[in-house]
Amino acid sequence: MIPPRPEAPPPLVFGVQELSSPPVRKDRRVLRAALRWTAAVVVFAVAGAGTAYGVTQMKRSDVPGLATASDGRWDYPEITRPPLPAGRPGPFATDNEANAHYADQRALLLPAPKGAKADASLRGTDGWLPAKTFLAQYADPDDRKELGQKLTDDGLRHIAARGWTTPDGTHTRIYLLQFDSAAVADELFSTDLVSYDTPVYALDGASDTVYDGAVNQENLADNVSGSAYTEEKPSGAEDVRQAYLKAGDTLALIVQSRKGAAKKVPFLQTVALQSQLLG
Repeated sequence: MIPPRPEAPPPLVFGVQELSSPPVRKDRRVLRAALRWTAAVVVFAVAGAGTAYGVTQMKRSDVPGLATASDGRWDYPEITRPPLPAGRPGPFATDNEANAHYADQRALLLPAPKGAKADASLRGTDGWLPAKTFLAQYADPDDRKELGQKLTDDGLRHIAARGWTTPDGTHTRIYLLQFDSAAVADELFSTDLVSYDTPVYALDGASDTVYDGAVNQENLADNVSGSAYTEEKPSGAEDVRQAYLKAGDTLALIVQSRKGAAKKVPFLQTVALQSQLLG
């Protein structure tokens, strides 16, 4: 069992700024104009509130790109879940006791945001990444060998991966690992990958990390568990953020690195959207 984590800060809210009406003057014409302005503001405020609710409360429906440049979010394309094979239920349907993802894992990967350059090294063969390529990102050779054996013993079926670099130099990598059952994935997640304040296996360039409470159940999809970490400061040549997600029979690892500082907002946005595709 993972010991309880420290209380996480409130989640980042992607809201709509409130508008305020101009001061009302006594002149009748100005008063009428001000009233019209106030009515317009109310209409836009209501519409804005509805939009904010749709973004922050969405759980199981199609996921928007959350494209807002002013606060650091990336401009993702419209995102929808891939179709299920005929007669197959969703991963958390009541008649899917195994919590299996029947949709193609390659189609469950979050697409790159607009303007990003794809990472060709993660394309693999027919979209499936060799386990040795996934393991190569871990710093210690003994860790790579140990984790590789665990993946084999636990019946890893395949790994789908995607990566990209945005114009600001942030390098993102997403890996989806699918197993034969949710029970196996849950055991691997809770026992072999994450611990109280640091991941069990250190990534290359991120030997000293701390728990990142900004990623919590409030900003993850239903039925998705997660644990995120950020580097101790000062970081090395690159600042690294990482998050492990568990959704039914699938584990996800999301990594973002950048010279200087890996920014918090696009990391949270990327984790939240990937969780929506899996949940």
